[in-house]
Amino acid sequence: MDAARVLVVEDSPAIRESVESALVGAGHRVLALPDGAALESALAGFRPDLVILDVLLPGRDGFTLLDVVRRTVPAGVIVVTARDGVDDRLRGLRAGADDYVVKPFVLAELLARVAAVLRRSGRAVPVVEVADLLVDVESGVVTRAGTPVELTATELRLLAFLAARKDRVVTKTQILGAVWGYEDYAANLVEVNISALRRKLEAHGPRLVHTIRGHGYTLRE
Repeated sequence: MDAARVLVVEDSPAIRESVESALVGAGHRVLALPDGAALESALAGFRPDLVILDVLLPGRDGFTLLDVVRRTVPAGVIVVTARDGVDDRLRGLRAGADDYVVKPFVLAELLARVAAVLRRSGRAVPVVEVADLLVDVESGVVTRAGTPVELTATELRLLAFLAARKDRVVTKTQILGAVWGYEDYAANLVEVNISALRRKLEAHGPRLVHTIRGHGYTLRE
């Protein structure tokens, strides 16, 4: 099946770019917009399978745009917002959202939620492949050369983040923010978990998680 089409509407450039990068790395086709000004034309031309919609947008807010999406395309919708009140969550779900994610969020969790909504809508979700490594984020299944690799929840989040940005270098700070939800912590937390992940992956084949000295880490052949 063709890659799923995901439309992202997010006004923060940093968040928009990181979400777009993670989705592309997970095998999706992505169109990212800074606001809802061009939403109708994007829906008509791109025909998304899923829309990731920020609530606090300039101009029309996400709840208003959610109604536009629902009237225009049969796409799944994940609402993203900094508001964590129950009333806001219920408003989004009652308006037709399929899921609700509160900022700050972990990219690996967002990818898992994207996969879950796409599966419920009947779309196949791409599995990230690097050499003989297969990573299915939603199911939590990781195989190396056909052999299952048992990972802890933290190791899976770490691998999912690296897999979403395969062939790209990510810093320790980026990993801390995506996997643990914060940036100011002991640097060896990343090193310890990278080492544990490497041991499990390299029990079944050559190294795939590489250290780029002075920069960070990358997942590649």
